[in-house]
Amino acid sequence: MPDTPAAPKPVSANTTARKQAEDVLADIEASPSPYHCVTRAAELLTAAGFEAVAREARLPTAAGGYFTIHGGALVAWRLTDASTNGYCVVGAHTDSPNLRLRARPDVSSAGWSQVGVETYGGLLLNSWLDRDLGFAGRVTVRGSHGPAETLIREDRPVLRVPQLAIHLDREIRDKGLLLNPQQHLTPLWALGDAGEGDVLAYVADLADVSADAVLAWELMAFDTQPPAIVGRDEDLVASARIDNQLSCFAATRALADLDGARSSRIPVLALYDHEEVGSASSTGAAGGFLANLLERISAAKGVDRVGHLEALASSIVVSADGAHATHPNYADKHEPNHHIDVNGGVVIKRNANQRYATDAESEGFMRQVCADADIPVQTYIHRNDLPCGSTIGPITAAELAVPTVDLGAPQLAMHSVREMAGVADIGFLTGALAGAWAAS
Repeated sequence: MPDTPAAPKPVSANTTARKQAEDVLADIEASPSPYHCVTRAAELLTAAGFEAVAREARLPTAAGGYFTIHGGALVAWRLTDASTNGYCVVGAHTDSPNLRLRARPDVSSAGWSQVGVETYGGLLLNSWLDRDLGFAGRVTVRGSHGPAETLIREDRPVLRVPQLAIHLDREIRDKGLLLNPQQHLTPLWALGDAGEGDVLAYVADLADVSADAVLAWELMAFDTQPPAIVGRDEDLVASARIDNQLSCFAATRALADLDGARSSRIPVLALYDHEEVGSASSTGAAGGFLANLLERISAAKGVDRVGHLEALASSIVVSADGAHATHPNYADKHEPNHHIDVNGGVVIKRNANQRYATDAESEGFMRQVCADADIPVQTYIHRNDLPCGSTIGPITAAELAVPTVDLGAPQLAMHSVREMAGVADIGFLTGALAGAWAAS
């Protein structure tokens, strides 16, 4: 089926598209870690009338919107009094490649105090050089009734990874920049040798507890430069974590605004963690979080196991993740007959080797949704001579045995500390996801 690229329009003059982009960028700015991301999503859903449900609690049966949180993952759903025919799941992931603080992070070298980090996911190492970095995440602390979790965020640019001067690396012009992630990505944060427990004391102060009350943490560096609308015509966005918080918040806002009465399938939003490292965790797509919750939703509605499996056979999954736009400086890295434009519309991703889950059935569903909503569609195919990345799509399709379409907004600089996408594409993606729920 031919693609339907968007006609060129002055995006900066489209106040609706700009407002949608500004809202999503504000969401991303509020979410320097997966734990902050699901907290922000929960706030948006709560404002729309959704109710939080403890993960271990009996699920409600009354009509309404609900969500539950598990670490850096969230699942939300909307029930109506009408009969339903399966589920329409929109999935995305909350994590992004970054630098994560080690358990014992105090490091000294050449008269500098540094913070030891692990590389998480397939990050573009060079993009973390010469950036002003804060850190954020969750801390488990000793409480009066057992361990408790608190979120922290240090917005001050307390960390930096300075690049080696060219005078000391003359081969960089010929051989390029070569970084050893163990040696060359340890951030500086103070002059003088590090003391044992310096980072612990700093984290404890942010968490407003004593150092001996800190039991564990999951903390990560983030770029303190805020998101921005950029470009001559103000039709582009630049931000950290576009992959894949753009999809998370486009989906969350689409669900919050959804008229649930229009859906014949139960609308479900699944925001997973750990996609960037393979999804094999209790909060990742390869875990049982979503599958277990869907079965519990069926049971709460009085549907037995056989009925639940029949409902899955009538379900559809939309995997929303970033798509590669054609890079003007590296056009030869892209499949020449599948050009992808920023602000050209949502991108349906196909791969014959099942790196994406899209098949003819799921693509047909999504193309019809977009056609009905007048949303332009593009098709991404990877080059045969380059290994293709993947998404939560194939994992979810295999877990649930449900037709799945992989799609997303086009972007540049994927896995950089600061990525780029289009203003109009945020609205296109939001509309496509809302349309999938409404059409189900």
